[in-house]
Amino acid sequence: MDTMLAGRFHLDSKKFAVEEVPVPVPGPGEILIEVKAAGVCLSDVQLLDGSLVPLFAISDTVTVGHEVAGVIHTLGPDLKRGLTVGTRVTLEAGKTCGQCAGCVRSRPCTQMRTAGIDYDGGWAQYTVAREDTLIPIPDNLPFDQAAIIPDAVSTPYAAVVTTAGVRPAQSVGVWGVGGVGAHNVRLARLVGAAPIIAVDPLPSARERALAFGADFAFDPAADDFADQVRAATAGRGLDFAFDCAGVPAVREQAAAALGLGGSLILVGISPRP
Repeated sequence: MDTMLAGRFHLDSKKFAVEEVPVPVPGPGEILIEVKAAGVCLSDVQLLDGSLVPLFAISDTVTVGHEVAGVIHTLGPDLKRGLTVGTRVTLEAGKTCGQCAGCVRSRPCTQMRTAGIDYDGGWAQYTVAREDTLIPIPDNLPFDQAAIIPDAVSTPYAAVVTTAGVRPAQSVGVWGVGGVGAHNVRLARLVGAAPIIAVDPLPSARERALAFGADFAFDPAADDFADQVRAATAGRGLDFAFDCAGVPAVREQAAAALGLGGSLILVGISPRP
């Protein structure tokens, strides 16, 4: 096991290719993971098309992928957590830098590194992870489901629970019901939001949103869209609007749908200001 296949993106030439590369060796505090599943995120696509530029890249070539689950294969030296070979894990989508003022003071990192963008991720047969970024998963959780938890689930969780602090009976609108948006709908339902309005131009996405717990699913291009939102919220407008699409037109429409004291939460990555 000297080499492996990996999906590599060359930052200088903007070229992506599956290449044969050496299997990484875990250093102090690191663990080698045999990858069992890796998700494809919209931000991966934005990296490949050049609209997302790494802020803290450590080389001119990176193995893509930040939605990863697998099995612990090899333990590096100087580990502290007692993790064992064979443990099923999912990987956090990024890691703290350990050097900024926030890290030094045990506060939030101001220079977070993202896997598959700033350093090698999981579109590969094996990947190295810092031990504090590994989350053991139960045997009955499929790897493909576990892989999306660190982004498609945890991102809207942070938006709904931490950033917005949505409370029961507060109204929520979710623009863009893709992978992140669908989970945003479900999490809003879990915290008791009502009504929950999903907004997406695709009929299939609107149907999925209703299955995930939305009370209403509207087409943003409908001529009476604003009237639909007002009727659904008894004329009050939304308490919270979540932009899961990262599109300027979405932000304009979502902001206009807010009620008095309402908040717009930006969730989706946008290549535009």
